[in-house]
Amino acid sequence: PSTLYNTKRSIGTNIFSSEWDLFIILDCCRVDALKQLAPEYEFLQEIESIKTVGGSTPEWISATFRSPFLDEIQQTGYVSGAAQLRSVLGERRPATSRVRDAHLAYKSLQYHDTVDISDFFFVDNAFEYDLPEDRIEKHPEGKTPPRYVTDRGITAAREQDLDRLILHYMQPHGPYAANAIAENRELLKHERRPLRYLRNTDDMETVWEGYLDEIRFALDEVEMALSNIDADTVVISADHGEAFGEYGIYGHTVGSLHPKVRTVPWAVTTATDAGTYEPMIEAKRKADKSTDEILEALGYKI
Repeated sequence: PSTLYNTKRSIGTNIFSSEWDLFIILDCCRVDALKQLAPEYEFLQEIESIKTVGGSTPEWISATFRSPFLDEIQQTGYVSGAAQLRSVLGERRPATSRVRDAHLAYKSLQYHDTVDISDFFFVDNAFEYDLPEDRIEKHPEGKTPPRYVTDRGITAAREQDLDRLILHYMQPHGPYAANAIAENRELLKHERRPLRYLRNTDDMETVWEGYLDEIRFALDEVEMALSNIDADTVVISADHGEAFGEYGIYGHTVGSLHPKVRTVPWAVTTATDAGTYEPMIEAKRKADKSTDEILEALGYKI
């Protein structure tokens, strides 16, 4: 009952109630994890937190992009490494293989008077592109590499005349592919299905270190974006967090009220285009996959 109530009445802070020019999403990022990594990155100073409006990406999308914020949304560009924005706002259906989650996400979509994907200033799906393999590697079992989002985000910031820009990085959402890419190997058990591995082994240290490395994978790209985009106010946050067995819960679900899922980081910084990076992506690859095929390739059909 509580999860269904949450899809009807949003609990949390809508990002459009705050002032920002560039909003960076680290999908699944927890507050404690970002605080642990903050000393490694100069742009991460004070890590605060907020309650997010969703327990999963589809729910966050439907509860965030609502008609009361239409004016702001119409001046917002969205560069996404995730296919859910297209499925939820473009195809009007939840992007999830779990029957219960699909039902709750669809109800959330109805209750929140969600806008259409065409209401954005523009939407750029980073997963619809290919970067030269000799310049950036991607793992066949991994999600959209963060460089794709950085590359397209820098292009958007330089070429589009918009008020706000959102960059949605898929990391640290599992599977964890950062180390496998660096070492040119297949995913290990704890990387392929980290939460299943954790439930079976209780090896939190191994999973946590893999999770942190995924966040680093994204933050290295965020650092590049901050040096190649002009934005007075930048917020680094997440759509939702992740539960690693606290209170017997693993992962994140639609309608979740779990504190580790519904509390996300909120770090404020600035960005200046120093022209240190020249985008490599020039054209989309041939669109030959459906949204469901893309979701499966990104690890969502489980």
